[in-house]
Amino acid sequence: MKIPIMDLGFQYRQLKDDIDNAIKEIAQASRFVLGKETRDFERDMANYCGVKYAVGVASGTDALILSLTALGIKDGDEVITTPFTFMATAEAISRVGAKPVFVDIDPRTYNIDPAKIKKAVTPRAKAIIAVHLYGNPCDMDDISKIAKQYKLKVIEDAAQAIGATYKGRKIGSFGDAGCLSFFPSKNLGAFGDAGMVLTGNKHIAEELRLLRVHGSVSKYRHTVIGFNSRLDNIQAAILSIKLRKLDAWTEKRIKLAGRYDSTLKGIAATPRVQDGGKHVYHLYIIRVKQAERDKLLGLLNENGIESRVYYPVPLHLQECYKGLGHRDGDLPEAETAALETLALPLFPELGIKEQNYVIEKVREFLK
Repeated sequence: MKIPIMDLGFQYRQLKDDIDNAIKEIAQASRFVLGKETRDFERDMANYCGVKYAVGVASGTDALILSLTALGIKDGDEVITTPFTFMATAEAISRVGAKPVFVDIDPRTYNIDPAKIKKAVTPRAKAIIAVHLYGNPCDMDDISKIAKQYKLKVIEDAAQAIGATYKGRKIGSFGDAGCLSFFPSKNLGAFGDAGMVLTGNKHIAEELRLLRVHGSVSKYRHTVIGFNSRLDNIQAAILSIKLRKLDAWTEKRIKLAGRYDSTLKGIAATPRVQDGGKHVYHLYIIRVKQAERDKLLGLLNENGIESRVYYPVPLHLQECYKGLGHRDGDLPEAETAALETLALPLFPELGIKEQNYVIEKVREFLK
């Protein structure tokens, strides 16, 4: 039996007629960039996420870079974030000339530990990027309180967390800006790179719209140095079609995660959902000791079950950040999580028979 960690083809086959027709209509009309489809999708996403403004950009990474730029983060500033995430989070900080300041994670949720943020604040600190890792919301109450106390901007990296909520409110609506990725493998995935910034601030939204088109206020008139980062109409149209299915897909993810929880409890550490949060399980992560993790990974792959290790080297130990001076042991929770976590197959179309096979092989090994 072959079980992928996710099945992107299934979604396309399910929505093929609608998607093909939408692409054909755009091609025939020759309207490809920042047109009606993009405006409609921005409106629908703003409504879905409970914010006033949504600005489509070319990728989730660009969403972070443009957000930092729009918020005035620049050379010499510091931005506090987690080391246990995809490279884009810290890369965006570096790309605007600022310094990433890494803070260790809560070992239960794998998100940045608010209790450790205060010690990282210096006079140069200007912002916090809170990453809702795997689709599990951060503790936005504590993060928001700290940000208010020290007058820090808050950017939510919600690349993996579309549809997640914290205390009944959609993730991406808490910070000064919320960044989404629509990379194909995400819970709401495009047919290529695409991203979006959410905000409740009109000025920030206007700045983002300016930045994404080379800083142009009108043709050949540029008031700032900007970027080429536009969401194209084909991706927007595809995402609009998929958005109608997102909540149903999310509920299927949650049910499948619940089956993993109940059957693996006691033999592996299963996800701990943030108090007050709704996890959308972009990835389903279990945790076992390193030696067992690596053997289990091999066993699953040998049996046709695709499983993966995400973020095996925390960002503070990456070669590109050796100039920050970190060493092994500086951020022990992130370092240990990198050695002990493993993703199991989870996607809305995963069948019970297939999931039972995964569960059987995991239990067989760990017991």
